[in-house]
Amino acid sequence: MSSLFCPTLVHAVAGAMGSVTAMSVFFPLDTAKSRLQVDEKRKSNSTPVILAEIAKEEGLLSLYRGWLPVISSLCCSNFVYFYTFNTLKRLNAAGQIKSRPGRDLLMGVAAGVVNVLLTTPMWVVNTRLKLQGAKFRNEDLQQTHYRGIFDAFSQIISKEGLGTLWNGTLPSLILVLNPAVQFMIYEGMKRKAGRGGKKISSAEIFLIGAIAKAIATTATYPLQTVQAILRFGQYKGDGKGGVIGSLSSIFSLLMDRIRRYGALGLYKGLEAKLLQTVLTAALMFVVYEKITTATFKVMGLNKKLTH
Repeated sequence: MSSLFCPTLVHAVAGAMGSVTAMSVFFPLDTAKSRLQVDEKRKSNSTPVILAEIAKEEGLLSLYRGWLPVISSLCCSNFVYFYTFNTLKRLNAAGQIKSRPGRDLLMGVAAGVVNVLLTTPMWVVNTRLKLQGAKFRNEDLQQTHYRGIFDAFSQIISKEGLGTLWNGTLPSLILVLNPAVQFMIYEGMKRKAGRGGKKISSAEIFLIGAIAKAIATTATYPLQTVQAILRFGQYKGDGKGGVIGSLSSIFSLLMDRIRRYGALGLYKGLEAKLLQTVLTAALMFVVYEKITTATFKVMGLNKKLTH
């Protein structure tokens, strides 16, 4: 048990640290993406223009609004995801089962489901805190007044009910395909690059991580927009509850976007999202690989045996 626990914990901590480092570097891009997803009346200009507008209207620091709750959520989320994924990966290896893309995808989906169910409340809170104080073009969007992470949790539970903390869970569960596809492509490309015991450079890891995330993000972006709107908590829907109500909300939001802005409206903010997630994921994988390699070297473990 300890032989399983220790390397898996190293992967989880390295994944969390890698994501926090990368997101901190590219955080303003996430701010631009969130505004374009939630504020329908904001024009979809280029990312530098959006960032300049936000900085001019709300101050330079507004580009980092909500940094702490987002980083806290990301740290917990990636820890859970990497821990679950690498636990399944090691169990798979212990059973002498050869790694294949399809199996990597299934392990990614399973890790994603566990992650969504455990960490969605944190993402609901950080979405609201990130957009608190923003100058929206859409006057129908109301400002929230939270004093911090714990106050946001308290107000949401007391005013909207405990279930509100899991707003957007259904699209999030569907979106587990995003990291699952990302990890499947990443693991597959990494196996090919490392054939014959070849050492993979940081530049190659960065490129592999970027390609994997770009494909996954483009394929699932419309649902990510729906997820952000539902987490923000100001979409009323048709009043139906449960899975049927969630599916109805997803369908209504997607169709409303198409009706108002055409099919390309589903990809509003994609440029900022791609810049943010591709660069963040690529840097995250570099930091992750460096930390795991260094840690296993110090521990005297063979990295191949721990992967």
